Amino acid sequence: MNATDRTPADLLRSALAADPGRPLVTFYDDATGERVELSVATFANWVAKTANLLQGDLAAGPGDRVALLLPAHWQTAAWLLACASVGAVADVDGDPAAADVVVSGPDSLEAARACRGERIALALRPLGGRFPVVPDGFADYAVEVPSQGDRFAPFAPVDPEAPALIVAGAELSGAEVVERALGDAPGLDLTGPGSRLLSGLGFDTWEGLSAGLYAPLAVGGSVVLCRHLAELGEEGVAKRIESERVTATVR
Repeated sequence: MNATDRTPADLLRSALAADPGRPLVTFYDDATGERVELSVATFANWVAKTANLLQGDLAAGPGDRVALLLPAHWQTAAWLLACASVGAVADVDGDPAAADVVVSGPDSLEAARACRGERIALALRPLGGRFPVVPDGFADYAVEVPSQGDRFAPFAPVDPEAPALIVAGAELSGAEVVERALGDAPGLDLTGPGSRLLSGLGFDTWEGLSAGLYAPLAVGGSVVLCRHLAELGEEGVAKRIESERVTATVR
C-alpha cells in the first residue's frame, strides 16, 4: 500500500500499480471442485465492471446501503471492493428490507425479496456461470456485468471517513477498514509482498473478511480463499498448502 491509501479501493489501485500480474485471490469450492485464480489485474477488472453496474444501472451512490447476502467467494470480494469504489455501504448479511440494493446468492433469494430497491442474483456457478432461469424479480449478475466498462470513475469522491462496511453489527469507515486490516496483518503472519494466506473462514465476521480479502490486499500479499474447506480433510489441506505455496493459514 501507499501512505495515501485511505480506502479499500485505494489499496486495490496501489496493488494494480505495483504488480498487476501477480495472483491476488485464488478461490476453491471444495463442494464442487471449482478453482479460480485471479491476478490483481483480473480482479480489478471485475471490480471495475461491478462498480459500473452498481453506480450506473443500479443508481447507487455514496451512503447507499448494499445488502450482500453472499458466502465467502471471489465474486463477493469483487462486490465488497465495488461498493468501496462507489462509496456505497457494503452491509454483509444485512437486512434486505433496509437496503437500497440487495445482492443475493442462490440460497437467500427469498429473504432478498424484502428489498424494495434493485435486486441482483448471483448463481455462484463455476466460471461465473449464469442461472439456467433468471430468478423472478432479479437481474442475473452474470448476464449484466460482462457488458460494463473496464474502467471505473466515481461520480462523487469517496470520503474515507464515511461508513463503508457493516459486518456482524459493527459499522466501519473506509479508513477504519484499511487501518484494521493493516493491524491484523502481523497476527495473520502476513509479512508483506509474497505472503500467501489460506483462509477457510466465512465472510460473516470481520475476522473472515480481513483474512479473506482486506489484510492480504493491504500488505501486497494474496489469499487462497476456501469455501467448504472441511470437506477436503487434513491431508488435502496439507497438499493445498504445499501446491499453492501458502505461507500462513487461518481456519
